[in-house]
Amino acid sequence: MNLLTMPRRGLGAFVLEEMEELGLLKGYDKGTNEFADVITQSVDGADLNAMWREFQRATAMLNSQRDPLVNRLTFDVTDPTERVLLPVSEDFEQATEFGEPKGIRLGTPFIAGYDFAWYDIAIRYTWMFLAESTSEQIRALNAEALEADNRLVFTKVFKAIFNKVNSSATINGQNVNVYRFYNADGTVPPSYKGTTFTGSHTHYITSGAATIDAGDLKDLEDHLYHHGFRMSLGYSLVLLVNRQEGATIRTFVAGAGGALYTFIPSQDVGGGVMLPANGGIIGRPTGSPGIPGMIGTYGPFLIVEEDYVPAGYVVALASGGDRNIGNPVGIRQHARPELRGLRLMPGPGRDYPLTDSFYQHGLGTGIRQRGAGVVMQITVSGTYTTPAAYV
Repeated sequence: MNLLTMPRRGLGAFVLEEMEELGLLKGYDKGTNEFADVITQSVDGADLNAMWREFQRATAMLNSQRDPLVNRLTFDVTDPTERVLLPVSEDFEQATEFGEPKGIRLGTPFIAGYDFAWYDIAIRYTWMFLAESTSEQIRALNAEALEADNRLVFTKVFKAIFNKVNSSATINGQNVNVYRFYNADGTVPPSYKGTTFTGSHTHYITSGAATIDAGDLKDLEDHLYHHGFRMSLGYSLVLLVNRQEGATIRTFVAGAGGALYTFIPSQDVGGGVMLPANGGIIGRPTGSPGIPGMIGTYGPFLIVEEDYVPAGYVVALASGGDRNIGNPVGIRQHARPELRGLRLMPGPGRDYPLTDSFYQHGLGTGIRQRGAGVVMQITVSGTYTTPAAYV
């Protein structure tokens, strides 16, 4: 029997009877739906419970291999708050015969808070969908869920970076500040090697022009440098740009337009060996230190094109390495290890967990290293505006 010649009693009944004959449906008994009335295979014969185990492994792999760029910008936090001590510079003084030397003092601590919320998304497979779908179609839905989790993490991290307004989190009944980069909120950054600051100091700045230029990159470098975030101290300086700004930065050449350095393309973007006329530079950077999207270098910066960066904005960040405490953004995980990362939760039928399953992720963010990042809006305006995507 085929669909063109089947009796006019409905496609559903026809499919059920055909699947019962093939042994793909259990428990079907003339309209009475029993617990075993569940599709156990896809239309191409893949075992659905085996696919469930496969999806669990894929979820575990995603948790262990978070996006390399996110790794370079974040570190993991399990406590809702951290007590951060700001250093105070103390100098030696001339000793006296009877005097007691002054002691070194620790600075006034501030409490760095991290918000937290649960997020979830469901994939509900009807029996009819499972009866007609191939294993690749089912895997495609799982892949979309994993990509949605990737977008969730990126969005949370980038909101912490681009939104200049401190927020708050309720922790044990108390409101705790969740900080951004220095944002003129009255906090006085600690002095560093003779450079002092005021409570109006901000790392959310504007370029003063409609197009990015080499002077803007120098300003970004200076904002990191005067807080001690330098290559010489073990930090990598990462500049995140949209492709719009990346196209302009590609044209920077030392000595032209105020540029101190020449942009050097990565071999990952194609092309041959660079041999400038002055012979000052030979070769190209051989890709990034594990950062996808790196298009090259400009002076101390690794230039990374990332579509999550809105056009008209650039971000300079100091990175201490993968999930290093020196990175600017903390990603708060649940205190219980089994509740961390993306989790694939079974549907109500435990023997067939793929049916009506959903994905769950609890996380939050906050800034600990408030001087380790600078966001610049490329605009003639003198006031920084948070991009709409990250309000």
